[in-house]
Amino acid sequence: MSKINILPAKVYNRIAAGEVVERPYSVVKELVENAIDAAATEIQIYVEQGGKQLVRVVDNGSGIERDDLHAAFLPHATSKISKAEDLNDITTLGFRGEAVASIASVSKMTITSKTENGKCYRLSSDGGVLGEITEAAGEKGTEVRVEMLFFNTPVRLGFLKSDKAEEADITTFVSRFILSRSDIAFTYYVNDKKVLQSFGGGDEEAFVSVYGAETLSKCYKIDAERNGMRVRGYIGNQNFYKPNKSYQSVFLNGRYISNNTISSAVSGAYMNYLMKRQYPFYVLYIRLAPGTVDVNVHPNKSDVRFIDNRYVYGNLMKILSSVLDGNAAALEYVVQDEASNEVSNEVSQGVPKPKTLSESILGAGKAQPELGFEMMTYEQAQKEVLESKPEIPPKQKEEKDYSKMKGVTLRENIGPYTGKLRYVRPYMDKQIPIPKVKDPERLAKKFPGLHFERSYLVFGDSQTDSAPALDGAPTTETGANTDYFMENKRYLEELEEKSKQNKIEMMNCTYAGKLFNTYLVYERADELYIIDQHAAHERLIFNRLTEQMRKKETFEQQTMLVPYEIKLNAFESAFLRERMEDIRQMGFDFMEYSENLFRVYAVPLELQTIDLGRFFNDILAEINGYRAIKMEDILKDKLASAACKAAVKGGMDLTRAEIDALFALMDGDMGLKCPHGRPVVVKMTKKQLEKMFKRIV
Repeated sequence: MSKINILPAKVYNRIAAGEVVERPYSVVKELVENAIDAAATEIQIYVEQGGKQLVRVVDNGSGIERDDLHAAFLPHATSKISKAEDLNDITTLGFRGEAVASIASVSKMTITSKTENGKCYRLSSDGGVLGEITEAAGEKGTEVRVEMLFFNTPVRLGFLKSDKAEEADITTFVSRFILSRSDIAFTYYVNDKKVLQSFGGGDEEAFVSVYGAETLSKCYKIDAERNGMRVRGYIGNQNFYKPNKSYQSVFLNGRYISNNTISSAVSGAYMNYLMKRQYPFYVLYIRLAPGTVDVNVHPNKSDVRFIDNRYVYGNLMKILSSVLDGNAAALEYVVQDEASNEVSNEVSQGVPKPKTLSESILGAGKAQPELGFEMMTYEQAQKEVLESKPEIPPKQKEEKDYSKMKGVTLRENIGPYTGKLRYVRPYMDKQIPIPKVKDPERLAKKFPGLHFERSYLVFGDSQTDSAPALDGAPTTETGANTDYFMENKRYLEELEEKSKQNKIEMMNCTYAGKLFNTYLVYERADELYIIDQHAAHERLIFNRLTEQMRKKETFEQQTMLVPYEIKLNAFESAFLRERMEDIRQMGFDFMEYSENLFRVYAVPLELQTIDLGRFFNDILAEINGYRAIKMEDILKDKLASAACKAAVKGGMDLTRAEIDALFALMDGDMGLKCPHGRPVVVKMTKKQLEKMFKRIV
């Protein structure tokens, strides 16, 4: 009997669906791409229950003929390509012919379509089983309804995220479609509520409909062509950044992609302007010859492969660096807005000359309050560099000729000041000596107060006495008969005893003064304690907040006079919605005011001076990683940062009453450390001081 089975279409379509249809956003992506390829100018998208219950896409494209409706549901059926050579010159978004068949196999799907001069027809599929073609009422174009996604694959259904989280991913993709095809009017509804809308009015109108006019004012609009590669779009200025990478979009030949070569080039251009955990904002449209790009390298076509990565990297980084650095080449790359053009017209009529591009980018020598130092134009900086070129002092000694030495390699020195040759010894030919490891016996003689013991790795069952030791391994008392529970208990008791030893009686301490308005000095008998007031207060605030969080106690709150607003994208909003209760347990009165707009009405009393913008940016900074760890770990980390910001600072002049209150809160614990690991107290003895002053030897 044959062991190799030829799978029926019902089975292999479900297998293909595992790659093509990951989640509801994949359905929206595939259907909208088909609508775009059908030359639609208006596309409507409807989503219910995160796309699990319904995904409906309506377009006014070319439509599907009656005779093609059955074929549209078949695997590998497409109107985009017809032969293998077409793969070398793909200009459409779809081309594999797998999407409709894969979606239909895991849902209840209905296609209703009408061509320009034809009638309207409808065909339904129930888990891949096709019905009959019937006449229907409808306008030119196509309507696709996908209901009960994954109804016949319950395991896959169980792995989906919450409705809000799925909606966020769909919203992100719809936003990218609006940005990529600014000539198409999109309308997007979630549970019958309009969330996004564009009118096909061009790049700027699409950008504003997604990110708003305020974001547009913080970006450079570029349109550049270099070595046959065209790059246009919007990039954030030097002081505009985001806490994560969800504000970065790249469209290559009209297709949204995520590519390491491109992201590395952008990061390299921004390297000198952004600090750690800050990410640039950009929306880039890149146009390359189709023959130089392979889009058929990923099941959902999210990544591409370039024939020459260096060509793409070099051109993109050069363009962006020129704009950000204010080079002369940026004059060709930056698109001047209408206001700039009006000023240029006024110049020809005798009105004062407008700022140059370098002046507008670098600040024209005006003081920048947010940076805290004077800036100069590119031309001024270049002139200063030339005028301050260092002079090279004459050589004091005659250089030795190393060229005739045996085993010496000469290399050309490409330094800026001299063209002489330097010698480089071939270190790789030398054998680096490895230090010998001393025996425990020799170390024990030198350090009699320490205990040394060889370590051996024993293979076998550690819970039995029959596990054989390696040859030569000595038998020790910590063998199979050791009670590891008692060993751990003893270790914890030792830690507790050590902690008790760090506590002192506060009534025996005398306040001796303070140093530099930062360190508090107390003495007790022959001991001196120096306390860092910031580290101490920080630790105490952190302990109180974490204890309240652990017990879920009610925080005392400080109501804000004006609520603090946080405007986020759909991806970030879904993250905060899932963890809203956890943030409230920290003591924040925090809620969603409208779609993707959150408001903070009150903060914990201990954190009333906190920088809310930075605090929430820190939470959102590693949004992908935070999904995989416990929320309480996040909160502890953020509470440590919040406690640091809320604590008294070094240099603050505390009153004696405040000092006494801080010392009382320490409760005599001289072993405290701040949440970041720095010591709170340093202890010195009278004997140590006398040794420092040579009073004793």
